[in-house]
Amino acid sequence: MSKSQIFSWFSLIHRQVWILMLGRFLSTIGTGLTLFYAPIFFVNEIGLSATSVGFALGSASVSGVVGRILSGSLADSPQIGRRRTLLLATAISALAALVLAATHNFFILIVGQLISGLGIGLYWPATEAVVADLTPPENSHESFALTRLADNLGLGMGIVCSGVLINATGNFRTLFIIDAISFIVFFAVIYVAIAENYQPQPIQTELTSHFAVWIWALRDRRFLTYIAVNIIFTIYISQLHSTLPLYLKNFVPVGFSATGFTATTISTLFAWHLIVAICGQLPVARVVKRFSQPQALAVSAILWAIGFSSIWFIGVCRTGHLFWATLALGVLAAAVVSYTPSAYSLVTHLAPASRRGVYFSINSLCWAIGYFIGPLLGGWALDQSKLLVNYFWLGLALSVLLTLAILLYLNRMLVSSQ
Repeated sequence: MSKSQIFSWFSLIHRQVWILMLGRFLSTIGTGLTLFYAPIFFVNEIGLSATSVGFALGSASVSGVVGRILSGSLADSPQIGRRRTLLLATAISALAALVLAATHNFFILIVGQLISGLGIGLYWPATEAVVADLTPPENSHESFALTRLADNLGLGMGIVCSGVLINATGNFRTLFIIDAISFIVFFAVIYVAIAENYQPQPIQTELTSHFAVWIWALRDRRFLTYIAVNIIFTIYISQLHSTLPLYLKNFVPVGFSATGFTATTISTLFAWHLIVAICGQLPVARVVKRFSQPQALAVSAILWAIGFSSIWFIGVCRTGHLFWATLALGVLAAAVVSYTPSAYSLVTHLAPASRRGVYFSINSLCWAIGYFIGPLLGGWALDQSKLLVNYFWLGLALSVLLTLAILLYLNRMLVSSQ
């Protein structure tokens, strides 16, 4: 791959997308500080059970549903638009991080997660609609890959810094305070540098109400099929952020005491995961662009099966735990980066320009559902016997067979509609 090719790709990306990438990078540094340590903090420091923490983390999806529904309609509204929706989302997310920093019991944790879910719900449909508005369809893979690259770079920096801060101070609450500051900075970037680029287009009379647009989108059989498989993918992704850190800390039989990996090792493993994601984001986006979106998603599904199988093996092998954990998180990184640009490119392909807010809102609702089911399911599994905990990962790997079957059906639908 030559430098001229790389610069030619970059020149096709709109200036506003680059600015949005900068804001996302800054905000995800704060998110990276808390993302993988939150379950450990609430279980090991606050003293809550894994099931209750899983329920609390999943409760963010309840308010996330409200946020995503509002975001789709607000982002498509000529009076509000994408920019104001993003400003509201970042302000609410900053407030949520401050509440979580003050958490001392289950009730405050639930309140903080509900506020956080609302902010996240408002954020994702609007930000993805901005990228879609500013990007020609033929370059959508690259634009979505680049914005995800910014997310992963920020997360990687946040995870590395979190390990250093925890080992130096042992103060988990500081992580949430820095997270709040990062959202305030993102708010400032949007307010100063992001313009409203959405140009509402005339649509049919029967689709002028927001409710009618939602009904119209949910009658799209191709989109509904994608929604079904996307929920499964988001359940997979949620395991990385909610179940896996606690599993590596408390259940992997490492060392003489068999108490799991240290905080430093876990930070290093997830930093490795993000390094693979960062390095692979653009190359993988270019490779999967050669396939149809369902075929590219099938590649991701196979990688998820391999990754989950490797995690299962960590719990049953007697030696080499660090090797298998490194392999698993590397494969799962490849699974994520092959999923993301293909999924968002498919939504862009299916959605009319004037209804992208609603389509991306429904797409984001898949994440709300997945992140409700995933942490709750994982938290329940971690409260069971060690045998069931280990085979939980093998069960996730076997579920990929259903995912592949749905993707095969979706691919046939797309081919027949051309």
